[in-house]
Amino acid sequence: MAACGRVRLFLLIVSVSFCVCRSAGDKIPNGNANPLPNRQPHPAVAQYPAAGNAGPGAAVSQSRRAAGWKLAEEEACREDLTRLCPKHTWNNNLAVLECLQDRKEDTEIAPACNHLLWNYKFNLTTDPKFESVAVEVCKTTIPEIKECAEEERGKGYLVSCLVDHRGNITEYQCHQYITKMTTIIYSDYRLICGFMDKCREDINALRCGSINTGEKDIHSQGEVIACLEKGLVNEAEEQSQRYVIKDECKKAILRVAELSSDDFHLDRYLYFSCRDDRERFCENTQAGEGRVYKCLFNHKFEEAMSEKCRDALTTRQKLIAQDYKVSYSLAKACKADLRKYRCNMDTNLPRAREARLSYLLLCLESAVHRGRTVSGECQGEMLDYRRMLMEDFSLSPEIVIFFLVYLKCSLLQTLIQEADPGSDYRIDRALNEACESVIQTACKHIRSGDPMILSCLMEHLYTEKMVEDCEHRLLELQYFISRDWKLDPILYRKCQGDAARLCHTHSWNETSEMMPPGAVFSCLYRHAYRTEEQGRRLSRDCKVEVQRILHQRALDVKLDPDLQKRCMTDLGKWCSEKTDPGQELECLQDHLEDLGQDCRDVVGNLTELESEDIQIEALLIRACEPVIQSHCHEVADNQIDSGDLMECLIQNKHQKEMNEKCAVGVTHFQLVQMKDFRFSYKFKMACKEDVLKLCPNIKKKVDVVICLSTTVRNDTLQDAKEQRVALKCRKQLRVEELEMSEDIRLEPELYDACKQDISRLCPNVAFGNAQVIECLKDNKKQLTQVCHQKIFKLQEFEMMDPELDYQLMRVCKQMIKRFCTESDAKSMLQCLKQNKNSELMDPKCKQMITKRQITQNTDYRLNPVLRKACKADIPKFCQNILNKASDGNELEGQVIACLKLKYADQRLSMDCEDQIRVILQESALDYRLDPQLQMHCTEEISRLCAEEAAAQEQTGQVEECLKVNLLKIKHDSCKKEVLNILKESKADIFVDPVLHTACALDIKHHCAAILPGRGRQMSCLMEALGDKRVRLQPECKKRLQDRIDMWSYAAKVAPAEGFSDLAMQVMISPSKNYILFMIALCVCVLFMVGLLCGRITKRVTRELKDR
Repeated sequence: MAACGRVRLFLLIVSVSFCVCRSAGDKIPNGNANPLPNRQPHPAVAQYPAAGNAGPGAAVSQSRRAAGWKLAEEEACREDLTRLCPKHTWNNNLAVLECLQDRKEDTEIAPACNHLLWNYKFNLTTDPKFESVAVEVCKTTIPEIKECAEEERGKGYLVSCLVDHRGNITEYQCHQYITKMTTIIYSDYRLICGFMDKCREDINALRCGSINTGEKDIHSQGEVIACLEKGLVNEAEEQSQRYVIKDECKKAILRVAELSSDDFHLDRYLYFSCRDDRERFCENTQAGEGRVYKCLFNHKFEEAMSEKCRDALTTRQKLIAQDYKVSYSLAKACKADLRKYRCNMDTNLPRAREARLSYLLLCLESAVHRGRTVSGECQGEMLDYRRMLMEDFSLSPEIVIFFLVYLKCSLLQTLIQEADPGSDYRIDRALNEACESVIQTACKHIRSGDPMILSCLMEHLYTEKMVEDCEHRLLELQYFISRDWKLDPILYRKCQGDAARLCHTHSWNETSEMMPPGAVFSCLYRHAYRTEEQGRRLSRDCKVEVQRILHQRALDVKLDPDLQKRCMTDLGKWCSEKTDPGQELECLQDHLEDLGQDCRDVVGNLTELESEDIQIEALLIRACEPVIQSHCHEVADNQIDSGDLMECLIQNKHQKEMNEKCAVGVTHFQLVQMKDFRFSYKFKMACKEDVLKLCPNIKKKVDVVICLSTTVRNDTLQDAKEQRVALKCRKQLRVEELEMSEDIRLEPELYDACKQDISRLCPNVAFGNAQVIECLKDNKKQLTQVCHQKIFKLQEFEMMDPELDYQLMRVCKQMIKRFCTESDAKSMLQCLKQNKNSELMDPKCKQMITKRQITQNTDYRLNPVLRKACKADIPKFCQNILNKASDGNELEGQVIACLKLKYADQRLSMDCEDQIRVILQESALDYRLDPQLQMHCTEEISRLCAEEAAAQEQTGQVEECLKVNLLKIKHDSCKKEVLNILKESKADIFVDPVLHTACALDIKHHCAAILPGRGRQMSCLMEALGDKRVRLQPECKKRLQDRIDMWSYAAKVAPAEGFSDLAMQVMISPSKNYILFMIALCVCVLFMVGLLCGRITKRVTRELKDR
């Protein structure tokens, strides 16, 4: 072994210490004892080789350098000693040397004293007699260290070996002896064996100081080493170096740093730079084992820390980043683990020397992530240095190079991997301090340092418990963690097997161009939602973690690397003003059709994934928590969502627990679903085969729903033997149709057609609950043509399938349960109409039923039952009206009015007559159900029957009022409508509710056997009125007499239009028998006259023939 190669510097230190102790004659530990019994002339100042020139110390007499010689007695240093050093130290040369070396920066000592001290130290280090001192002081330690015991004696190798193994020395005197000696050498780089020879050229090239004694303060030569260290650090950080330090000097610099790692006194430049800071921050920290270094590192960014000390500490940290052995505590604590997991630097690895610390950290972290055992002391040191890297990115030279040269922040990903803050949030001191209050309140149930703390913080992101500073720090860290799945320790632990099996990943600290870290998570979540039939699924534990990460990433687009990368341009173009939580993704979904292809694909895939598991939308789930707890807790607790939770939220969208944020979020998701049927998971799974077969090339959900609904309706109307749409699809199709009916925006074609009308007629009406649609229906006469047609078509569909009438089903929900549990969906309105006048009917539902009846009576096409019953009668009797009709426009009750007249003439088919009778009975009670009457008599009703029309409950009083005031009606069109009503009432007493109510008992007593319809019961009452033997109820008798007067007036004003009309008037006339008798008498008279005239003419003709 070469003497200088083993750091002979420490041998010299040992020798110096021994000589000093020898001269002092005191105990070694405190510098007051000499361990050797024999005293000899002190060799320290006997001669001055390599001193350059003789100083005042050369004049010191040989006699004074004999036994008992003291530095304090030298004239060159007497003045400085008296001024700077306590008197009790004067008898100890080592104490004097330490006192003068460790003086304050602003205190100068005489040049002559400088040279004396220099020559004293140098001669101490070159005296071979100090080996014998080491043998004496360390006689117990040397046999324990096999390597040192085998060293050849007399060449200075023994002390050098003891210095190298000082960490293993347990003998107190020996350890103190070695430690004390080191302080001498580190005051001047020239005393280190071979250092000056190896670094002479580099010192001059970098202008780190002169090597000639006298040109620079000898005892500040620690600055030279500091200068070289900075040069080494700068070389690592700069890509194009102006000067490259020689390898042998680099090794010498790092070796000096390693040897000074134990005690900060040994790094002279740092010691002088941080002396005051040490007293300020680390006063109670004992020197040794790097404790002072670590203490100063922890206070590096304190405001009170001096800039000079901070710079010196940074240089020291950068050396640690290049060589982990520069950290005494890390090298000691992790020595066994580094050897165990073979983490020692391998020169064959494609990593530069400056990355050594980061490589070793990654190697040990990889072992931890794989579940291997790493000692607690080593993990504690790793935690400290990972935190150190997080606090100051400049300590990672590879990041500094790329950041300064290429400005690539992606290199920061390397720093995050090295520091691995995902495993312990405390590594990121800024995050730890910013989030302390949140952790104490929201995450106090999780032990400190647990990786789940970060997950807990993410779960509370954008909640009331989160503070702004913590939010920013958390997102900064998550930005990088989201780009490398391995940085989430829980995810890595649960999914490393699945990743290796399905995604062909490598070990924790290895990367692959074929499968970079950012792509692994994409691979995992693609397998997370596979069905059993598709195979190759994730394990349950891994799937849970993947879902957790997806839920967290949905909070911010920056946490989804693929989304941010592909959608950067579109985010700037469409969503630059959408900066609130969750708004960016919503904005991209709103502009899905406008996005670039790459962005559209990734947003579409994410939306499709959300449709299956809406809990990915963490902000939405958070907002909807009250509704979920009240109405959807059962589906929310399911491990597999499959779209059930969103369906539940939609169904309970208008519950009292629903808040505005949740309602807006649910509606937004519904609107997004309209863009692509794949975004509705349950619909997609139920109908994908039918869509491919029946609706190919159709993508928008609304178009797919229309396509499939049309197919189902056609198959039903044609009584097809087998439905082309599968049963499971038909069921889900019904769900989708019901959901679409709730909000006009869910039907884009209708919404686009009516946008202007909504703004003009319904500006203050909120979307949802079908309120806008209802508003448009109420203002139907004022709609634009295109909107009017769309609304008419919508009403036509709703009347055919009342379950699609959202408002009706919502308002009458309880009444349907009470009266129509056995009715199917298509006959729901019919059932409600039949029970409309029940005492148990809810008033709001009754009002809604009336509105639907009014709508139905405006056009026969809106009444499916009537349309079916009268399909033959309508074209037969009302063809002229049909010829004028146009699609999408109501006939304003003209066809129904036509059928009413034919009903009075008793010319309708039985089925049609039954339906018209029902309409007549309903409209007789409520004039609003007769569109023709309402259209022509609006003014007369306001003038003559305002009080009756204002009544909340309509019982036929308005029609009765018009009948009574028939003579006062001015408008002929209104008068005609009233006369038609009178005419219709002759045909059936049931269409005259006032008369029917007054004569109900009489009908029961006198006409019970008479079938209703065709005027039969009315004729029965008329006969009873004319029969003096029959006594009718006074009210009935009065009402009948009034009707007779009205009919008489009607006959005068509106004579019979035909023979059938005349026959009807005769049949219902009170003088029917008289009229019929007179008609019969006339016929008989005519017959007799004809008979007589015939005989006379026959006789005359015979007489003429006889002539």
